Amino acid sequence: MKTILITGGAGFIGSHLIRLFVNKYPDYKIVNLDKLTYAGNLENLIDIENAPNYEFVKADIVDADVIFEVFEKYQPDGVIHLAAESHVDRSIANPNEFIFTNIVGTANLLNAARKTWGDNSKGKRFYHVSTDEVYGSLGETGFFLEDTAYDPRSPYSASKASSDHLVRAYGHTFGLPLVVSNCSNNYGSFQFPEKLIPLFINNIRNNKALPVYGKGENIRDWLWVEDHARAIDVIFHKGKNLETYNIGGHNEWTNIDLIKLMCKVMDRKLGRNKGDSEKLITYVKDRAGHDMRYAIDSTKLQKELNWVPSLQFEEGIEKTIDWYLENEDWMNNITSGDYEKYYNEQYTKR
Repeated sequence: MKTILITGGAGFIGSHLIRLFVNKYPDYKIVNLDKLTYAGNLENLIDIENAPNYEFVKADIVDADVIFEVFEKYQPDGVIHLAAESHVDRSIANPNEFIFTNIVGTANLLNAARKTWGDNSKGKRFYHVSTDEVYGSLGETGFFLEDTAYDPRSPYSASKASSDHLVRAYGHTFGLPLVVSNCSNNYGSFQFPEKLIPLFINNIRNNKALPVYGKGENIRDWLWVEDHARAIDVIFHKGKNLETYNIGGHNEWTNIDLIKLMCKVMDRKLGRNKGDSEKLITYVKDRAGHDMRYAIDSTKLQKELNWVPSLQFEEGIEKTIDWYLENEDWMNNITSGDYEKYYNEQYTKR
């Protein structure tokens, strides 16, 4: 039985990946390592938490001794590293937290993998999951490619860029078998509601203001989170050693057009008059260092590994809005902080 260690598995993307691997690979042991910060929620995984091939470990990747102990105990054959501080606004307010988690934490995992696998790393793989934000900002044309020069503009993207460089350096210097992927903005179920889409769904539902940075002209490429999980699966199993793969949705929207689409869909689903939700839009001072445009070219992934997105955005946003409207208890637990009780109730008694 292969053992796969997935870090950050209680988070938004991580929980979708954990679910996919637990269900798709019953002959794998899936170990979910998560610190359970504000964005880590074990309620995201209730449906598989008792699966025989799944185990949860509460740990902080910044604690090197604990990470070595985890590797010693489980002897993972593969690592998929998603654990990270990821919200740009939080990185502006507290850069050090991002530096420790995203850089030092990644170094701890790399060192533990080196020590555990030694010179016999055949059949092993360290997969580092990163972001398109490391590439900086695009103009009106062009796309990020795998060889696009790094140009991070926020403490978050700079810390992720640093971790990307560390991972690749360990591959070239120490022969660590690895792959890296850089992905565009994800959306879907179980996303912490400080992010744009779940935040605005919740605010529209509760008739709260919809704060839009600047004029809302910033452009992002959006990818359904389950398509990202599928991409990670195929890269982990079939990607070439030391290669980088960009994952994108070929699905660009300005923030304001995305928000107006959500308002239109929400008005219809909530039985409101057309235009009611748009009245909630409030323009606020722009974020410091706000990148204008991200756009990923995922041609390499599509051609080499035969991956393509399964959903267009209009269909995906309908499914996403439906999920949040049908799971008000989940959203209420998140916004009230009650989700934090779940770990104490389910795990500290075990």
